[in-house]
Amino acid sequence: MNETSHTQPALLKIDAATVSRGGNHIVDALSLEIAEGEHTAIVGPNGSGKSTLINLITRQHYALAHPDNRPSITIFGEDRWNIFELRALLGIVSADVHLAFTTDSELIGYDAVISGFFASQGIASHHEVTPEMHEAAHTALALVEATQLSEKPMEQMSTGEARRVLIARALVRDPRALLMDEPTTGLDLVASRRFLETLRRIAARGKTLILVTHHISEILPEIERVILMKDGRIFRDGPKAEILTTENLSELFGARVEVRRNGE
Repeated sequence: MNETSHTQPALLKIDAATVSRGGNHIVDALSLEIAEGEHTAIVGPNGSGKSTLINLITRQHYALAHPDNRPSITIFGEDRWNIFELRALLGIVSADVHLAFTTDSELIGYDAVISGFFASQGIASHHEVTPEMHEAAHTALALVEATQLSEKPMEQMSTGEARRVLIARALVRDPRALLMDEPTTGLDLVASRRFLETLRRIAARGKTLILVTHHISEILPEIERVILMKDGRIFRDGPKAEILTTENLSELFGARVEVRRNGE
């Protein structure tokens, strides 16, 4: 667990959080802390608790009461958040978000991005879109190289196109961090590489990246900390070079995994 400054609360702090479903602990007394500016990958096989961890952060799941009556999870130092306010600080792109937006036959890319200001799916008649919002939407689309998708219906986009629009949506309110869940799922090799290069540009602009994945190839050069999850607990946590070893990953996935590094 990394120490954070006394003057700046951690981006994310989880303190002995347990999530139970059907009497089983999906996440079991899990503790971790991620500082702002600390690009981090959270890696684990299916069933390791990664999705539950994401749902904890996004407030879709809640932990059992802490044994010492302390908050089990704080984000930017706060344990109680209005979801609308949280989205302004933590942009989220997940499989659930992708599915929700790509099954809406009326929604075009530009409106999907603008809806990020209202934490909604699309624009409602009572939403007041200001010139500043329009400018921010154009800027976000340009950053992810998706300007040409502004007028395209979301349901007609390829997986890679929709993913870029949804990153623009997550960025439109200028959040301090991005939480990405399995970001290249459904992308071919070229689209995957292009998408990861987009994430590198975002990291270079000062946004903290938290990447949740089971694909080692998604771990960007900018990410220096890797957390391995297994059976709802932290299995290993530390610098990328020390954690991503043949021994650690073979034990994590329960099969022989050989790790090699090419350049970055």
